[in-house]
Amino acid sequence: MDAVDATMEKLRAQCLSRGASGIQGLARFFRHMDRDRSRSLDAGELQRGLAELGLVLDTAEAQGVCRRWDRDGSGTLDLEEFLRALRPPMSQVREAVITAAFAKLDRSGDGVVTVDDLRGVYSGRAHPRVRSGEWTEEEVLRRFLANFDSSEKDGQVTLAEFQDYYSGVSASVDTDEEFVAMMTSAWRL
Repeated sequence: MDAVDATMEKLRAQCLSRGASGIQGLARFFRHMDRDRSRSLDAGELQRGLAELGLVLDTAEAQGVCRRWDRDGSGTLDLEEFLRALRPPMSQVREAVITAAFAKLDRSGDGVVTVDDLRGVYSGRAHPRVRSGEWTEEEVLRRFLANFDSSEKDGQVTLAEFQDYYSGVSASVDTDEEFVAMMTSAWRL
């Protein structure tokens, strides 16, 4: 394990010790800090931000982390990649239930979930904004689908995007049994 991997393990442990909101809270905090919406932070911003949250990295550790997730050579880390790397790995049980939920949504079987796929599985007619006339059922389904879409919203969700979304959720659920029960109930598997 190299120094950056060790630093990530240290940060992951510090975040997870905070319970369900550890990594998610860190993500919200850094997105708030990213005032220019560049989705990146330099080593100083990373170190100061973590310190504000009581998570301590020395200068060399912060620089190492930034170098690892510097995707464009700008000297800043890609925030989404960093947060994704910070999540603990998911068990096979969790991955399997996520895949089952995706398969239920992917009615066409083409490996991509679209609004048309959702329309075959769910109805948005009972949504309060549809009932009030503020939104159409189509709008409800598009907004629902957008929750799982990557940052480049294209109206299509791949299995990788769906897994990425649930990887974030998974980080805040302690046991496989709780995660499977939540997924089974939410997606009526």
